[in-house]
Amino acid sequence: MSRVAFRPEVHGAGNVPRIGPVILAANHLSFVDSFLIPLVTPRRVSFLAKEEYFRAGNPKQWVTRAFMEGTDAIPVPRGGYRAAQESLETALRVLDGGGAFGIHPEGSRSRDGRLYRGRTGVAWLAIASGAPVVPVALLGTDRIQPVGARLPRPGRLVVRFGEPMVFPRPADGRLGPARRAATDRIMAAIAELSGQEVAPEYNELSAGGGL
Repeated sequence: MSRVAFRPEVHGAGNVPRIGPVILAANHLSFVDSFLIPLVTPRRVSFLAKEEYFRAGNPKQWVTRAFMEGTDAIPVPRGGYRAAQESLETALRVLDGGGAFGIHPEGSRSRDGRLYRGRTGVAWLAIASGAPVVPVALLGTDRIQPVGARLPRPGRLVVRFGEPMVFPRPADGRLGPARRAATDRIMAAIAELSGQEVAPEYNELSAGGGL
């Protein structure tokens, strides 16, 4: 049903390994991004989601919770360094179990369509797990559900999967610079796939909450 409504045009799905751990690193333009990636990826994909989405009270909350559970979303607390570290460790367990994990390195959604600087959590995961990173570009999701819209609407979207990237542990043991360099390479690959204008700064809305 969702495929009919959103009519996804998918390119490069063969770049996603069918077995073994893999990280899908995508740009972030809309609330629906984390739900559409599992829809078009040729294997199950887990994403982290705010734990409040899993609360059930009124009918809307019940629907949101059912949707989250149906897409392998993982509830996590938000806010602060400790919560971010716990989120990374949760994601690492998914990868250690041979699963696919999706992440938006920008943290929060881009309000102006630009691709913001990536936070190094994606590289932390890649180096710690040894899992390849597949860059992903989503185009059109900001028109399907713009920031502030309550519900998505039918529309056309394009998903492009890039070639896997591997980031071994640095021989000199300097993890900080290695994570920054790896993250910058991942974001450059996403930018090439998406064609977005690149912002040199972080998305301020993700400060303290992004991975």
